Amino acid sequence: MDWNKDRSVRLTAVFVFLFAAALLSADVLGFIWIPWFISVTAIDKTHLPALAATVYTGSVFAWICLCAMFRLLRSIRDGDVFTEQNARLLRVISWCCAGACIVFLVSVLYYPPFIIIATAAGFMMMIVRVVKNIIQQAAGMKSELDLTV
Repeated sequence: MDWNKDRSVRLTAVFVFLFAAALLSADVLGFIWIPWFISVTAIDKTHLPALAATVYTGSVFAWICLCAMFRLLRSIRDGDVFTEQNARLLRVISWCCAGACIVFLVSVLYYPPFIIIATAAGFMMMIVRVVKNIIQQAAGMKSELDLTV
């Protein structure tokens, strides 16, 4: 099978869609799995509202991030890679990662293992910021090049 850019973008879009479906089902079924999570972990039952707030606040950041990813993938599919709009979308994604990092850092107060999720979100924010800076620099160079031609 010949693997190319278009197939790679489509595959990524499928994964983003699957994650969105999983997130939707987790949001809808949260009233079932959040109490279950408390029952199988060391979280005190009095922290149920805090856990629900953590989960659904994190979900808001995830939905914003997924929407930005869909728009970014559509732009890449259309051949518009090095654009200011893509840099803005990457900035949104990085701020969503930062927001999730903060939410889970605060949540460490009632469930210390959340430090793992907070660390992962913070690390992803840094990676996306580096990529955003590359895209932004390339977009600037591309616009200069377009003006000289």
